[in-house]
Amino acid sequence: MKKRDAILQAATYFFSRKGFKDTSMAELSKATGAAEGTIFYHFKNKQEIFLTILRNLRDEILPEFEKYEAEKHVHTGLDLVEESISFYLYMASIKEDLFSILHQRYPYELAEENPECRELLESIYEAFVDIFENAIRKGQQDGSIGPWHTRKSAMILFAMVDSMVRFRMYNLYDIASLYNDMIASGRRMLENRDMPILKRISDSDGIYTSEGSG
Repeated sequence: MKKRDAILQAATYFFSRKGFKDTSMAELSKATGAAEGTIFYHFKNKQEIFLTILRNLRDEILPEFEKYEAEKHVHTGLDLVEESISFYLYMASIKEDLFSILHQRYPYELAEENPECRELLESIYEAFVDIFENAIRKGQQDGSIGPWHTRKSAMILFAMVDSMVRFRMYNLYDIASLYNDMIASGRRMLENRDMPILKRISDSDGIYTSEGSG
């Protein structure tokens, strides 16, 4: 592993567990085997390390989703909403330290005085909400989702899913036991109530037709 990557990995670990302010450069040096001078060669200060971690998370979101989506076979936008929920929970599990950092107070305190941090946080959350919004828009195009306000609906859905991540992170609830109810709630919120009930025809094409049709 390159020294720069090792520094970022160690910083992510310590920031997520101890917080930014309580993590020292000496700890990062000890954990990586890199002299403090080496760390400052790659990053001018601890804050730059923190901003680089946020920047990397932002840049990974959409490629990760595209990879995740490519492995799934969805038929409607409503199905894509369900996969988007699963993707967010998946990301929160494989990048648990990063999500822990996002849910701490420090990033938002820094954002009040640092425009770059504010821009990074906004772009991270916008990227997540965009995933839900694009799924909702697809569902409106194929008729599986009603004519709701796409951005507001996406933000409400994201807030619901993100709260589940927080519950798990702080060991408040077993979110696995809530997963099916969360999916059902999302579907009830978004489904097109004026559209005939759909059923999947069990053929190779996975075609949807109205209930009772041939």
